[in-house]
Amino acid sequence: MAERMIEVDGVELCTEPFGDRSDPPILLVMGTGASMLWWEEGFCRLLAGGGRYVIRYDHRDTGRSVTSEPGRPGYTGADLVGDAVGVLDAYGIPAAHVVGVSAGGAFAQLIALDHADRVLSLVLISTSRAVPGDRELPPPTDEFVRFLSSARVDWSRAASVIDYLVDYARVLAGGRRPFDESAVRDLVRRDVERAHDFAAVRNHDTLPEGEQSRESLSSIAVPTLVIHGTADPMFPFGHGEALAEAIPAAGLLALDGAGHGVDRADWETIARAVIAHTAGGEQS
Repeated sequence: MAERMIEVDGVELCTEPFGDRSDPPILLVMGTGASMLWWEEGFCRLLAGGGRYVIRYDHRDTGRSVTSEPGRPGYTGADLVGDAVGVLDAYGIPAAHVVGVSAGGAFAQLIALDHADRVLSLVLISTSRAVPGDRELPPPTDEFVRFLSSARVDWSRAASVIDYLVDYARVLAGGRRPFDESAVRDLVRRDVERAHDFAAVRNHDTLPEGEQSRESLSSIAVPTLVIHGTADPMFPFGHGEALAEAIPAAGLLALDGAGHGVDRADWETIARAVIAHTAGGEQS
């Protein structure tokens, strides 16, 4: 299927569907700083092949969606949450299974809290609690912190940006598995080349939170599956455990040796889990 431009609250977002429109819908919500390409096409097709109608989309300031001047986004984190709901509206979908990774997992939690009628179930990958809780959470790894504090990048040069993002992906991978630099470099290159202005992605780092209700995660009533790598350097595994404890009856799938994100080595495992998890809900 081809990419489709939609309008959400007066801004253009780029989306792409996979599968049969009559199948149960899954909305994929990527983390900040990343376009929909990070929900790789092969993974989307695995889900679609399992009888799901899958939609991925570019956040504002990523890919082919609306792009703001770097340093002047003019929107908030709450707007990114609203955009996800707007994607469902544009496709005429009353409610969907929502799958989020990293910050996209936090957005998914907020959608379930603030727009509960739009969510059939949740799958939360490599993420943490979107609202505070009582359990103390482990800090990022020393290697992750060192990288963020020492890495240098020239955002005006594509080659510098690509090198930086490949190095960042290597750190996020967690170090316990082989790192496929060639595949990651190809993905990063396509992401950078596809963007209207890749430097605008830095806007995600400074977004104000915006207006959101702050209900407890214990009020989330939809079936929830937490998927977390045991070698995640950004949100160590304790974040996944705490999230699964905070949401009633949530399941927890540990990915041994996996870092942060959706590694190709885990595609089949994650896809099977998502397909099984989303088998019970019908679109209302």
